[in-house]
Amino acid sequence: MPASLTTIFTNRILQGAAASLIVLALAGCSTTKDRMTTGSVPKLTKPVEEMDATELRSATDRLGQAYEKNPRDPVTGVNYANLLRMNGRDTQALAVMQQVAIANPGDRNVLAAYGKAQAAAGQFQQALDTIGRAQTPDRPDWKLVSAQGAILDQMGRASDARQRYRDALDIQPNEPSILSNLGMSYVLTGDLRTAETYLRSAASQPTADSRVRQNLALVVGLQGRFPEAEQIARRELSPQQADANVAYLRGMLSQQNSWQRLAAKDKTPGAADSSNTN
Repeated sequence: MPASLTTIFTNRILQGAAASLIVLALAGCSTTKDRMTTGSVPKLTKPVEEMDATELRSATDRLGQAYEKNPRDPVTGVNYANLLRMNGRDTQALAVMQQVAIANPGDRNVLAAYGKAQAAAGQFQQALDTIGRAQTPDRPDWKLVSAQGAILDQMGRASDARQRYRDALDIQPNEPSILSNLGMSYVLTGDLRTAETYLRSAASQPTADSRVRQNLALVVGLQGRFPEAEQIARRELSPQQADANVAYLRGMLSQQNSWQRLAAKDKTPGAADSSNTN
């Protein structure tokens, strides 16, 4: 972490940012079956990542009822646990995935979701082991490789995490969720300018979703350019979603006026000098 940023990014700010960013990183590594599907699973009117808090609670209740009827079903269990995590109910999501994994020990998607639930609950080494069991060396899944990187970042192993992201990019070049995770890795070590480079690249990809743009907005805001950050946060979202995202940004950036201090540092000669943590 650059010395010029050490006095700005207090431990409290970094810890709060780390928790938020890693949640986003893991959410951005969703497998196909993490999303809502048809069949026995209740149909949803929009993708999970586009729901507001009320819609998420409603969908979680409906998936919970389906899970109670058939707790062994892998698709229902994975989807329910994913919604629980998005509602902040990490302990319950882990309990659901433990049961689903017991019932489906060889299901790759179940193991991947179980690993993500473990990571969300703070069981990082167990999560790495579980996701490793879900991986197949002859046909590696880039989503799982990227998820491993997000977990390693949470463990403070930035160099190992970034290597995993680059491994994932070798498999899936220019994938926005991987580029976003790599950018957020640099946020956690205070290198905001390198982070912005990766996040802008991620946001420019045709398949980038709103989560990638919200990560970019956060990094831009942390550098003191809040009007630009707010503009990014509001892009392509409903007014309600945009207001929620802007409120999140304001809450994150208001801690000890961190973004204002960063803006002042950006104008200080020599402030651009930094060393990446690789």
